[in-house]
Amino acid sequence: MFGDLNIIGPKRPLSFVFEFWPVLLGAFLTALGTTALCKKIALRYGIVDKPDDTVKTHTKPIAYLGGIGILVGLIFGVLAGIATLKSEQFGNIFRWLVGILAGGTIACFVGLADDILDIKPWQKILGQMAAAAVLIIVGIVPDISQITGFLHLPLLRWQVQIAQAGIVIFFVLGATNSLNLLDGLDGLCAGVTAIITLAMLVLATHLATWEFSETGDPVRIILCLGLVGGVFGFLPFNRHPAKIFMGDAGSMLLGFTVAALMMLFAESIPRWWIASIVVFGLPILDTATALIRRLLNKRPLFVSDRGHIYDQMLDRGISLKKTVTISYLLAAFYAVLGVVMGITTAIRTVHAIFIYAAVFILSGLIIWKKGYLKMEGLRGKVPRKNQQL
Repeated sequence: MFGDLNIIGPKRPLSFVFEFWPVLLGAFLTALGTTALCKKIALRYGIVDKPDDTVKTHTKPIAYLGGIGILVGLIFGVLAGIATLKSEQFGNIFRWLVGILAGGTIACFVGLADDILDIKPWQKILGQMAAAAVLIIVGIVPDISQITGFLHLPLLRWQVQIAQAGIVIFFVLGATNSLNLLDGLDGLCAGVTAIITLAMLVLATHLATWEFSETGDPVRIILCLGLVGGVFGFLPFNRHPAKIFMGDAGSMLLGFTVAALMMLFAESIPRWWIASIVVFGLPILDTATALIRRLLNKRPLFVSDRGHIYDQMLDRGISLKKTVTISYLLAAFYAVLGVVMGITTAIRTVHAIFIYAAVFILSGLIIWKKGYLKMEGLRGKVPRKNQQL
């Protein structure tokens, strides 16, 4: 099987990817400097996250606005990528990249409004839908023709357009809220996003060197490099003990950008789209665990508690640093699974889907057997006597 694992294709040299190095460097340095500045501004004006005695782990107020640092880094990196393009490469590439930056900015500032003003959930959802609408307007929508053909669904053009728009909105809402829920420990959300994006960069490099798409290839490469650079510029300030948090501004930006990448991988063949979803496996597993746990225990679905996988690790006596490390390893597992199955030509897409399903079912069974669906006491914290590692 692994003999058919050809990451580098014969159609384009790897230098095609290396040409975009200013994206990574520019995003990293800009995010690094901007995050340091945002920390000073947040502390000066009291834009901080205050500790509580329920779901938060920090013991003193921590600066917000880290998401703005990531956003500025991403914008600078993507603009550096646009400057790297040759004149004949513009067109859809420019429109798609600008559309993603516009949607990401909307998502970031909706999250910032929630950080500062504590807006209502429906207002956040409307903002996320507005960000998704930008992707639809610029044409970043999934190609569902092979799926409808396989299922023998003869849809009219307007029906296809509605289905595509619905999928984009679903993925944007799902990814933004999943990463928002994962942002609970120092360095967790940013580190997991970096792992996910690096895996997507491998997929994007594979497709680019096989000359998969004249438009999609450079957009995927630029966006992955920009996001990785922005996150790595933020992480030195966010690792334990954190000096600044990304807040909802950062988690919504990261979720939106990853959702945009998933839609870019859905440009033509479902295989790459499915692989990118599996790469996002840990946030999916964590969100599903929290929601199913609340549902089984008849608790409100959208009220925060200590039901996340990382919360329960802490409740079981695992240290914060070790919990984050374990989470990184889990994220890397799903990332490697998605990449390997995605680019291994010996495995047909339908067979890969069965393997993916088996892995997620097994993951769910482990969560259940280890007692991660139990809920007792305040905010769902499980007493030590009932805990299993």
